[in-house]
Amino acid sequence: MIETHALKKRELYLNKITAFQDTEPVKVVTGIRRCGKSSLIKLMIAHLKEHGVASEQIIEMNFESYAFKSMSGDDFYEYVKQRILPDKRMYLFFDEVQRVPKWEDAVNSFRVDFDCDIYVTGSNAYMLSSEYATYLSGRCVEIKMLPLSFKEFLYFYDFEITETKSALGGFRRQAAAKNGERYDLKEVFDAYLRFGGMPGIADVGLDQEKALVLLEGIYSTVVMRDILERENRRGQKQITDPLLLKKIVMFLADNIGSSVSVSSIGNTLVSEGLLETKGRKGAPSAHTVQAYVNALLESYFFYDIKRFDIKGKQYLRTLGKYYIVDIGLRNYLLGFRNRDSGHVLENVVYFELLRRGYDVSIGKVDNYEVDFIASKPDDKKYIQVTEAMTSEDVRKRELTPLQKINDSYDKIVLSLNPGLDFSYEGIKSINIIDWLIEE
Repeated sequence: MIETHALKKRELYLNKITAFQDTEPVKVVTGIRRCGKSSLIKLMIAHLKEHGVASEQIIEMNFESYAFKSMSGDDFYEYVKQRILPDKRMYLFFDEVQRVPKWEDAVNSFRVDFDCDIYVTGSNAYMLSSEYATYLSGRCVEIKMLPLSFKEFLYFYDFEITETKSALGGFRRQAAAKNGERYDLKEVFDAYLRFGGMPGIADVGLDQEKALVLLEGIYSTVVMRDILERENRRGQKQITDPLLLKKIVMFLADNIGSSVSVSSIGNTLVSEGLLETKGRKGAPSAHTVQAYVNALLESYFFYDIKRFDIKGKQYLRTLGKYYIVDIGLRNYLLGFRNRDSGHVLENVVYFELLRRGYDVSIGKVDNYEVDFIASKPDDKKYIQVTEAMTSEDVRKRELTPLQKINDSYDKIVLSLNPGLDFSYEGIKSINIIDWLIEE
């Protein structure tokens, strides 16, 4: 059992979950395996105890544990019922609950039968999209969890940001480690791009070999066990080939931030002899590829993003893009390399926008593309991401799409080297690292 004093608080998620404490909806924490859902549950339990809730009012079950391995929905209901205290409000925590057959019947019954506040976690979106939605539509609130942001990465590795005056009169930010060493923030950011944001890596330190072992464990659990096992539990036989699944993972990981269609994945795999063709034209089975891609999206390994026509104000059915939930996982799959660092930066910005609560799409304006349109009910930003804004060609390429948008919302270019100009005709040029650590 992890001691809660050793757990780092992730305020973003703890604030979200405590905001719904003692409200009727079931709190559902979702996200890829090992991104910190179980730790969040432990932090929430610690929070309840700090605020006067007695231990016996808390029932905690982790369905990864062997103790609950063969539990049916009926067993689950009985187990909890035996431990309910009459005349007391109960707090029920169920980790990886999707492993119990018909778990949703039991959870719905607890809601109806007992005075309780319910929290569940799951590593697969399928649990919310189908059975769960049917039983608890409108009665659950989803808290989507992601691996560490760059700001959280600094906190987990005990770096403190310091500011000193630079020779040019501005401020220079550095990261101070516990041992007194000072690093340029760019160095620490490079470490983030290398190791990624899986919280468990902080326990082994920035040690490449240990980190890769940990990432391999996450990959094999998510891809091999969860996806293939879940398919069996659903009684379906669409996803049966671990090699094909790995090839699709590798293809998507290699093409983050690029326009991709299911048929382009299929065609590449066919040309490599990895996918059988169907029909006279030799087209791959798009249906097969789509099933595998959907399984990877449902396990939160990849996220997809749609295009939005800014002038026509509608979503387009044309090519979307995929981003990988953690850059460390991509490095584990493909090895460390620098050749597509622009797409890696895009990947980081995409997930940071999700963390900040934005809906994100790709923008199309005339024949140009805007990397991201980030929208909230009361806010919108248009964002371009590039490595540097120092060359005239790059500036033209990044600024032209933004200049074609005729509204007053923020237009921003994020880069590692913004150059000396802070803005171009109202378009802000911001250092990506400064943007990631801002409040």
